[in-house]
Amino acid sequence: MQKILVPCDFSDQTDQALSLALDIAHRSGGRVHLLHVVEPPVMHDNLIASSLTFETTLLSDLGEQSRERFAKLTARHGDDKLITQTDFGPRVGVMMNYIPTNDIDLVVAGTKGASGLKEFFIGSNAEKIVRNASCPVIAVKKKETLASLRDIVFPNAMEDGQEDLVMHVKALQHFLDATLHVVWINTPERFISDDVTQAQLQDFARHHMLKNCSLHIYNDKDEASGVINFTHGIKAGMIAMGTHGRHGLQHMLSGSIAEDVVNHVDCPVWTYIIRRK
Repeated sequence: MQKILVPCDFSDQTDQALSLALDIAHRSGGRVHLLHVVEPPVMHDNLIASSLTFETTLLSDLGEQSRERFAKLTARHGDDKLITQTDFGPRVGVMMNYIPTNDIDLVVAGTKGASGLKEFFIGSNAEKIVRNASCPVIAVKKKETLASLRDIVFPNAMEDGQEDLVMHVKALQHFLDATLHVVWINTPERFISDDVTQAQLQDFARHHMLKNCSLHIYNDKDEASGVINFTHGIKAGMIAMGTHGRHGLQHMLSGSIAEDVVNHVDCPVWTYIIRRK
């Protein structure tokens, strides 16, 4: 966790994400990149000349405003681990390009979550980052400290091909010196008897050589509700989940459990995209 990206819109959510990111950077010896993205206005072809002049002036003014706000933000946090950057373009697209270009290995994103039609058709920016980022993402809704992240819930369907995900989760657990709570969410649609599931959980923990962990089976109406209710029940500080990063029609029809959890739980949610080979 040497290069940490915090998407910045100068809101309270940015402050909360930045606070946790700086805690992580101090422990890892890394740096925090604060990226503010300005989306330029759409130009109309029949007004292209005047639009060019207007846009140049507007972008210059917005860039200056961004520098002034960055100065206040860095002065408030008083930290030499901050790198600030203002870019122009589509917000999520610019952030997704910034990650590989700058070798970012963790994104810490503040979020308010989303609900109802807004969630289904648009989603929060944090949800879009979760769905697209090439590195792990931590979504944060309130001020957190590393000391509060000592219990990590790891929901898992025990599918094949999770070696990369589990490796990253174990690294996170080691970094936080945390207990890992592996949980299978049993639902009416995917019901499996407890004795079968318990044996699978034990095989999963043994195969991946998990340490300082507990194994659980939790019954609920659906996976997302089960993850949230189990986390609240044991008062865990963080959830770590894999996501398949669905897009388009597949996303709209199938959804993503990880994205649902990000939108509806209060504790930080760490996610990582499982890439099928």
